[in-house]
Amino acid sequence: MTERLQKILARAGYGSRRSAESLIASGRVTVNGHIVREPGTSADPDVDIVAVDGAPVRPPSSHLYLAMNKPAGILTTAHDPQRRRTVMDLLPADLPPHVIPIGRLDRDTAGLLFFTDDGEFAHRIAHPRFEMDKEYLGLVRGAPPPAALRRLREGVLLDGRDTTPARVEEAQPPCGYETRDAHVWLRIVIHEGRKRQVRRMCALVGHPVRTLVRTRIGAVNLGRLPSGQVRTLTAREVEALRQTIGLGAAPATARRPHISPGRKRSHPVP
Repeated sequence: MTERLQKILARAGYGSRRSAESLIASGRVTVNGHIVREPGTSADPDVDIVAVDGAPVRPPSSHLYLAMNKPAGILTTAHDPQRRRTVMDLLPADLPPHVIPIGRLDRDTAGLLFFTDDGEFAHRIAHPRFEMDKEYLGLVRGAPPPAALRRLREGVLLDGRDTTPARVEEAQPPCGYETRDAHVWLRIVIHEGRKRQVRRMCALVGHPVRTLVRTRIGAVNLGRLPSGQVRTLTAREVEALRQTIGLGAAPATARRPHISPGRKRSHPVP
């Protein structure tokens, strides 16, 4: 069955569909030996030979789905030209290629971050159109009055357009964190992913964030996963996430690599 090239590449773990489109536009993708530069081109992965940089593309029969408790101070990127420390340095050293972080947590934000080699899954988890809940616990300066909480719930103006309605309430600190005098912990649930969105929302209502932790994505909770550690998502968690983003059942049982806390990458992955 024919599919668009970017979907074939994403399913094979070459990043999101947008990343796959960039690969195609750069002339690095061939179909039956011919360079293809149009992202809308279709191919049949069971018949045609699709390759990236000369290496045949073979969509895996199963995928990896991992969760990390990202520490603050670490970049969320697969590669940093300045060779600063990234989340890839915290992954086990023996993972297969094409495992990438889903979306971003800014450098100063800690908490739940997913990794996968399933490009379509990554695309849908990160895209606001699929309305995946993302829950944050933020320690904000001062005690926001009802009017400030109402503004956060109803939406504030960012980059020329309002944020979508959020769920906001006072909360207890997440596991491993404490409160501070003249500060309050808020639980904020959004399904957008604009740059530093929660921090900017809180600053706009006069209560800047001092500490921010993402504690939940969809049905998956951060729980007591230690900072900097990684675990495999359970089959039930993967299935719940796939249902939320409109994907069917996984084509095969998710691979469950042995996660060895002591074996980390020694440098960013290019």
